[in-house]
Amino acid sequence: MAASSTSTVFSIFQNMEYGPAATSGCTTAQAWLEHHSRSLGLFIDGKFVRPADRGTRSLTDCKGGGVCSLVCAGEDDVSQCASSAVTGQRAWSGMTCYNRAKVLLRLVSVLGQHAQCVSELCELCEASCSSSTLVRLLQYYSSWAQLRDTLIPSWTPLGVVAVVVSDDCSLYSLMLRVLPALAMGNAVIVVPGQSSAPPALLLAQLFAGAGLPAGALNVLTGSDTLLGAKVAQNPSISYVTYSGNKQDGVMLCKATAGMGVPVSVFPGVGATCPFIIFESADIDSAVDGVIEAAFKKKKEVHWVLCVQESVLDGVVARLRLRMAGRKCVALPSEADRVLVEAAVQEAQQQGAKLVQSCAVPPSGDLYPPTVLCGAAPSSPFVVNPSPGPLLPLMTFRSNTEAVTLGNHSPHGLAASIWTEDLTLALETAKSLSVGSVWVNSHSVSDPCLPVSGHKDSGTCTDGGQEGLYQFLCPPCSSSPLPRSTPLSMDYTKFGTAASPKIIPDDSDAASAPKSYLQFVGGKACKSESGCSVAVQPPGDGGVLAYCPDGGRKDVRNAVEAAIKVQPGWMKRSPSARAQSLYSLAKALESKRRDVAASISLHAALSAGGAEKEADLSIARLSDWAAYCDKVQGATLPMPQSGSALSIPEALGVVGIVLPDENPLLSLVTLLGAAIATGNAVIMVPSQKYPLAALAFIQVLQAADLPAGLVNVISGSRDQLTVALANHSVIKAVWYWGSAEGCQFLQFTCTSPLKTLQLVCQEVEGDAGRDWSQSHPSLLEDMWRNAVQWKSVWIPTALDPTSPALSPLPV
Repeated sequence: MAASSTSTVFSIFQNMEYGPAATSGCTTAQAWLEHHSRSLGLFIDGKFVRPADRGTRSLTDCKGGGVCSLVCAGEDDVSQCASSAVTGQRAWSGMTCYNRAKVLLRLVSVLGQHAQCVSELCELCEASCSSSTLVRLLQYYSSWAQLRDTLIPSWTPLGVVAVVVSDDCSLYSLMLRVLPALAMGNAVIVVPGQSSAPPALLLAQLFAGAGLPAGALNVLTGSDTLLGAKVAQNPSISYVTYSGNKQDGVMLCKATAGMGVPVSVFPGVGATCPFIIFESADIDSAVDGVIEAAFKKKKEVHWVLCVQESVLDGVVARLRLRMAGRKCVALPSEADRVLVEAAVQEAQQQGAKLVQSCAVPPSGDLYPPTVLCGAAPSSPFVVNPSPGPLLPLMTFRSNTEAVTLGNHSPHGLAASIWTEDLTLALETAKSLSVGSVWVNSHSVSDPCLPVSGHKDSGTCTDGGQEGLYQFLCPPCSSSPLPRSTPLSMDYTKFGTAASPKIIPDDSDAASAPKSYLQFVGGKACKSESGCSVAVQPPGDGGVLAYCPDGGRKDVRNAVEAAIKVQPGWMKRSPSARAQSLYSLAKALESKRRDVAASISLHAALSAGGAEKEADLSIARLSDWAAYCDKVQGATLPMPQSGSALSIPEALGVVGIVLPDENPLLSLVTLLGAAIATGNAVIMVPSQKYPLAALAFIQVLQAADLPAGLVNVISGSRDQLTVALANHSVIKAVWYWGSAEGCQFLQFTCTSPLKTLQLVCQEVEGDAGRDWSQSHPSLLEDMWRNAVQWKSVWIPTALDPTSPALSPLPV
């Protein structure tokens, strides 16, 4: 029903304005806040705690009214919380899967009793999460708690997990990480943002009342995201996962560098997402979707509208009709009004035309929904969008151009595609570098869908079975990063030490050490510097061989070769990739004696030990060849009619700094994992034992692999690590090396974000990984580190008996 009492049915259908929203006094939530004197403490060991002499932080609603105050946790609170979490985790993980599932299911009924309070508190704090969404999350993850040991056997919980979110992150994003961590048997310390803190505290209270052991879920509130770094510093923390804006995520990564705790980042807030309308779309439905997605009062992402030129006029005409008379949208603050007006003025100067719902108010924090028609991909208001209800509109001609526009953003969070052509929809979805694709819909999610942030939108996977593995430890490995205090480092000087000088000697040319070449772009070659470094045998002095002293330019050449071949390699069928890997195994078998001799000579192994490693390497390559076409995603059961697909995709170009242990077997294990899943690789041989990798080049030359897919660059490990970390095209770095190198990568690989797999190897080994063991979890763990996930949702006829899908707070 329209707001005006004199509206007719015809006028309602013409302007399509929404009826008046139901008013809510949030009386239940207000009563809960009053019960706590509007001053919420910390939740530690199953109860509220309010330490003396702590600072507080005030929380206000959208109208500037006071909601409550939050205690800012101190170092003593963090220690107490971590100690409680360790005890709680011991009790929680000691329960059977069935009993853990019972506790989570009991929460469903408890939440039903207090649904009004939870919903009202979320509305009051603008935390964007409904009770039905929480129920769906609880039901889904309680079933995984029941089936953990059945479907994920031998994997064990990490221990204590810290879940950190920024002030502008939704409660849904927070609980999407808390519940799977609990379901897998971990204890969780929540560091919520300002808006999600009161609902998180309420839910922690409900969890304790439902039978969750004391200490299994704790909530620490603070003044900023640096509280997450203080929590991560505690040696009891096994893993930190972050969701929110990019700035706070980068700050957390830098603050935790060198602590020895893995940190995953999902910076979904503030990302730019394409909304693509093809000429084959239902234009009316697409325009309705644009209005609903782009002009919300509070949204976490920025949309960019991409329209095919042939239907541009029709889309713009419908936008004018649908936007006419729409009310102004409240900006976060009056200061943001200046940014919005500057963006609009800049767009007009660049030739953009405005479509606005109403006149711009002369002052205040309100601004009308505005479409900026004629935007260019390089326009500042497209690349760095300002807050407020602004929607840039760009045009494209062909399907290929649409994909190019959609991939133009550095973010890879999500995309919405509108077309009635299913083939076009699936092809476009496959080509877009984003984690979620919605066909003829938008902003829809469900916990059964695995989602990875592509490009600069994340380094972890959430949702589905795939999202559970970040909270589990495989049985084949121990913790790769020892807990430690961050080293005092000058990051600008890391990797700048000069290579040792090579002094000519008077040895006979016939007995001179052999000189090896590196492998770039399918060719064996010298380094760009033309210099070499001496390879010394174990024990006392001498020179065993010379290898190229590669550097930044060699890495750049290798990346250029890799990015040319990787898209085609990824598009090859899994069976074709398998045949290429079988050819690599066959080539290694033919060169088995030469490669084994290099291992024996350099690593001081017996001839039998070297041949055994060569045989294991041949078998490992064959394993990866067989693995190529065995795990290829799935269709997922959604709570509503439609088709949901989960698709594993290659990361892109992966840099691998190889371990010292088992120089050949570790090489083929990591290489096989990367290329079997469609990646291209740049490998840096062990600085201590490089000859096995350099001898392997002759195997690569004899194999059926595209030129540039595998590159081997030798030289200073630290110098080449810096080159890999600073190259924007490289998507992931797998590193076996020093504590300084691990800390450097954690501090540096934040812009753009890179997926890191770090092992701080000691002088005698690499933190306990046995490369010769053939436990199936080894291949599974390596395979999951080599892929990122994409979910595709294609709605069909709506089923009125099914629960609604969980809307993303965008």
